[in-house]
Amino acid sequence: MLRSALAVFVTLFSLAESKQKDFYTFKVVNSRGKLVSLEKYRGSVSLVVNVASECGFTEEHYKDLQQLQRDFGSSHFNVLGFPCNQFGQQEPGSDKEIDSFVRRVYGVSFPLFSKIAVVGTGAHNVYKYLADSSGKEPDWNFWKYLIDVNGKVVDAWGPNVSVKEIRPKIAEMVRQIILKKKEEL
Repeated sequence: MLRSALAVFVTLFSLAESKQKDFYTFKVVNSRGKLVSLEKYRGSVSLVVNVASECGFTEEHYKDLQQLQRDFGSSHFNVLGFPCNQFGQQEPGSDKEIDSFVRRVYGVSFPLFSKIAVVGTGAHNVYKYLADSSGKEPDWNFWKYLIDVNGKVVDAWGPNVSVKEIRPKIAEMVRQIILKKKEEL
């Protein structure tokens, strides 16, 4: 009896644990200080990026990320930007200053979140999940994690891989969403 009760407990614990193993199950704070469930992005493709305003990669990445957002739209795809000041202290501003800067200078319309740590003991749980799932931990600004419609990490790239290089993979994933929706009509 005790053994079967323990087995049920372990099974329930495993189910609860596996539910959390999905990017969209996390909650984060946006750049305006509001708690946001990433669940709202489930069903679309997401490109999660640790961003910085004063990095050598800033201009190219922000321009290309915004172009992706513009081209693929928020109903099938979103860039999700997480400012981070861990690499070269290249994101020194407050959340409000960062938000204002990137919207004014790069016309950013994609969601920006509160500044977080992405590595080390203070790393945000969402980035611990990304690193654990992909086996790749950011070692600089502008690491990109591609998330599928179910919240699973598809792949990850460092800053030396341009947004333009991964665009075809994103386009194909978005195309699959559109085709599936067409079939359901």
